[in-house]
This record gives sequence, C-alpha cells and structure tokens, in this order.
Amino acid sequence: MKYELLVPDISCGHCRNKISRALEELGVKNYQIDVQTKKVIVEAQNIEPITRKLEQMGYPVESFKQI
Repeated sequence: MKYELLVPDISCGHCRNKISRALEELGVKNYQIDVQTKKVIVEAQNIEPITRKLEQMGYPVESFKQI
C-alpha cells in the first residue's frame, strides 16, 4: 500500500537525509521525500512503525492518507 504523510517539521536536505536513513532501517525501499511540500510518500504494509519512528526522531506526522 502507498501512503502520503504530511510531516510539517521537514525543512531541509538534512531532514530528508535523516528520514531516508530511518526509512531504510525499517526496510522501506520505495519512498519519496519532498522538502517543499513537507510530504513523505512510502510504500508499506503497515504505516504504524513508520509514524512511530518519525515521531521518536522529532518529525511527528500531522496526517496521512492511503493513496
């Protein structure tokens, strides 16, 4: 399943790199991170571990939807 997450605290390339590493650690292979729109698009079976990890890193997910 594909999800679009709104992560308002993404502000720069450094944020994108940190989130990329975290997603890869969780085994997520297909993802896009857009600093401009502050959106992360991921393909995952379960979104819960991803939102929890981002929250722990200081990037809380404001909202998400399946796309």
